[in-house]
Formats: sequence, structure tokens, C-alpha cells
Amino acid sequence: MATVKNEYSERLRAVAGLMLAVAGESVSMVKRNAPDKALKLTRRTEWDVYLEFLKIFFNLADRFAALHIPVSDHAEFMDSLVDEVISQLKTALEPAFGANSDQMEIVMTIAGAVGESRRRYEHYKFMVNESSKVKDDMLKEFGERVADMIGAAGNLQVASAATLCAGAVLPAMSAIFTGEKPQESTPPSAGRAASATDVSREKSAGRPTGNEIKLVSVMASVSGEEVETRWGLHPRFKRDLNPEELQELTKLMNRVTKIVGERYAAVAFSQEWASWHVSGHA
Repeated sequence: MATVKNEYSERLRAVAGLMLAVAGESVSMVKRNAPDKALKLTRRTEWDVYLEFLKIFFNLADRFAALHIPVSDHAEFMDSLVDEVISQLKTALEPAFGANSDQMEIVMTIAGAVGESRRRYEHYKFMVNESSKVKDDMLKEFGERVADMIGAAGNLQVASAATLCAGAVLPAMSAIFTGEKPQESTPPSAGRAASATDVSREKSAGRPTGNEIKLVSVMASVSGEEVETRWGLHPRFKRDLNPEELQELTKLMNRVTKIVGERYAAVAFSQEWASWHVSGHA
């Protein structure tokens, strides 16, 4: 397994970081779409929702790996991805639990999440890089499950938000597996997932929903005492820009990234950071 980890180490780090970041962002988005329920959610429920997002992300990563990782390496790659997710999650939760605490529960929890992911989603047969009704059905079922978990069963607004958040990871994960890494970037973040209000506006405007494309993304991550913030462009969008436009956009996005990084650092090392992680926003 060491050989596989070395060969795919960059890809493993990128996919794991993407999964954890989008899962945390998605929990926040779900809560925003159910403010009445959010006030009553326990930390345990938030953590369970966070894990639910990781479960579907593991399934999607497995499907991408089947397309882009040799069959001989596929099983070890997925085992290594589990290890990488556990490692990054331990690092993220360390401020809350302490550097010398026993975090075996995290290992067992993630391992259980992977097993549950297989049982729950493997029966859906579809190509992850193609649009299909089966894929839409899986994401829809997932959204409904999340709504039920927070006590909002039947709430289309919450279910739609969860579905869109889960779907938002697809182009970013695809870019990692295909090697499309603009700006020598880390995995593009899912950005701001559309809320149900956004969906309603699109419907009223006669625009189709569920086909949003993230053209620009900004990713901030913390490791130990270091904060790193990077940005990236959708590869096709980048190709459409002429050199002058790309230069101007680069200048603007560098400024944006600096502002975002400074703000993220201020929050990451604040007193509230530990409780933020425990609440499921690793």
C-alpha cells in the first residue's frame, strides 16, 4: 500500500481535503435552509449529517477511481483515501481534543462510514462522469435523507440544498482525478452551493436547475499553524480567456484570495475554532 500512497499521494491529499471541506460547508448550507431546525440541532446530529456527506463523497470518489485508477491499484487507492481522510480529520479536530488524546473513535467512525456508504449507494448503477436519471435519483434520495436527519422530513428546500451540495463536488473531484489543476491548485472547492431560494429564482426565471458550473473557486485550508489559500479556474473557462483577460482576472483573484486568507486565518485561530470543528465543520 505504501507504493500506491506514494504514487497517488498528491491526488489522495486533494480528494480527502475536498471531501472534508465540502462536507463542512454543506452542513452550514443545510442549516441555513432550515433556520428553525438549526437552532435545535445537537452537535451529535450535526456530526451525523457531516458523516452522511462523507459517505456519499466516498461513493463518488470510488466511482471516479474506477475510471481513472488502474484496476490493480483501485482497492489500495481507496484504502489509502480512507487513511488520508482520517489523518486530515484528526489534524482538524486536534485543537478540540488535544494533541495527545486517543482519537481511535475517529478511525472507527470513518471506517464505519465507508462500509455504510457501500451498502447504501453501490446498488445505483451509473457512470459518474455522465448525466443520468439513476445518478439524479441517488442524489435526490440523499437529500431527502439529510432532511429527515435534521427533523425536516418532506422539506423540499432542505432536501434540495443537500442534493445540490452533494452534486457540487462532482466537477471538482473530476478535475482532481483527470489532473486538471488550474493555478497549480489544490482541489477546487464546491464554492457556495445554491440554496432553495436560488432554485426558486431560477425556476421563476425559466432557467433549468441543477446544471450550475463553478467558473472560479477559492480554497482555504489550515494545517497545524499554517493557513494556505489558493484559487482556480474551470479549465474550459480558462481556455476561453485571452492573455489580457487572464492577466486581469489573475490580478483581481490574487487580491480576493489574500483577503479571504486573512479572514480565514483570523477565524481559524480564534477561540471559537474548537467548537466549530466539534459541531461537524472540520
